[in-house]
Parts: sequence; structure tokens; C-alpha cells
Amino acid sequence: MVISVVTTGRRLHRVLVDQGSSADVMFWSTFNKLQLFPEQLRPYTDCLYGFAGDQVEVRGHIELRTTFTDGTTSRTANIKYLVVNSPSAYNILLGRPALNRIGAIASTRHMKMKLPSLEGTMITIKSDQKEAKKCYENSLKTKREVFIVTTQPPREEWVTRAEIARERRPEPAEDVLEREISGKKFKLGKSLGQETQDQIAKVIARYLDAFSWSASYMSGIDPDFLCDRLTMDTQV
Repeated sequence: MVISVVTTGRRLHRVLVDQGSSADVMFWSTFNKLQLFPEQLRPYTDCLYGFAGDQVEVRGHIELRTTFTDGTTSRTANIKYLVVNSPSAYNILLGRPALNRIGAIASTRHMKMKLPSLEGTMITIKSDQKEAKKCYENSLKTKREVFIVTTQPPREEWVTRAEIARERRPEPAEDVLEREISGKKFKLGKSLGQETQDQIAKVIARYLDAFSWSASYMSGIDPDFLCDRLTMDTQV
């Protein structure tokens, strides 16, 4: 859901409402567009992790008065933004801290966000579908990452290689017999009848090219479909 807010006296479009994010994020390019100064940033010592598990560079944090309005009623609150040095199709990412602070409820089904005003009335902010489409198209063209941020490292980083090695591999539930099919060895359950084994062998032989026997059989994946990025110091 993409909305607009008012901060530092300017209306800021391309604000992504992300209920899965544990932080409110302002991107470095947006920080510069708002003509804010690096001296206004306060140190941030914790770590921030992106959707892919890589650590995101945080320049610091800044608290800004941010106004949410539907054109008739508005509410202003102090929002603490983490300023990150990462490319994005969005200007701001509003996570759970900001949403909880203002008591906002976002519905992706209705493409609206509701929050109470200080006077007790309800503010209804509609998602900007045109801006959302532009952001999506821009992220595809520039290959910019749309990510969820979290202050905790991904669970996979806590699992050591020794723990993985100690994991017990699945074993057959019954005795097996080896059978050679089109020059490759397969294991079939001994309890299977001869007719059933022959039927399975025919299916395997027909789709033998679907099996990968070694790394050389993997021809690779188009980077436009899936690409992994290594987080490392370029000076090393």
C-alpha cells in the first residue's frame, strides 16, 4: 500500500506502508531531497537486516513530525526514521513502530488505512494506485530491491555447519533394491510388485532429464529471474 504524508513542510509521495517491517525507514536519497543535514542524524548502533538477510548500512536516525491526512482531518506524530544508504523505488517505509504509534490499521483488500484523530474522528487514507504502479515498474527497471527490514538477523545465520552435519537424513521406511534405469541406478521399495516397478521405471526413463546427477547438470539460472548478492567489503 502506497500513500503520501507531510513532513518538514513538504508532501512526500511514494510512502510504502509495510506491516511486516520492524522499523520505519527513510532512504538516503529522500533525506537529501528534504534538504536535511547529516548533522541532524543521531547515531544508531544496532544492526538492520534486509529481506535477503544482508546487513543494511544505517547512517543514523532522525525524528520528524509527520502528518497523516485524508484531506479533511489530520493527525501529526513524531516518527523516528532510520536513514539507510540503500537504493529504493520508495521514499519512506512505514513499519510497525509508526503504525502502532498512531493506531493505524491498514487493509490491503480495501487499499485503505484508517487511524483515529486526536479529536476522536476517523481518518481514512486511500492508497495511491498510480504511484504504487510507478514504484513497482521503477523497481523492475532499475532492479532496485523492495525489502522488509528487521532488527534481528535471519534464523539461518544462527545454524552452524556442525549442526547441519549432525542432522539425521531421512531413511527409507522399508528395504530397497537397486535397479538400473537408462544407465542410472535407482532404489525402489522391495514391497512393490514387479508390475508396479516396471511402471515406475517407464516413468523415470521418460523424465530422466528432470534429474540432476551432479553440479554439471545445472545449467544455471537467468539472473533476471533470480540473483543472489554477496555482502562483502569491496576493499578486501
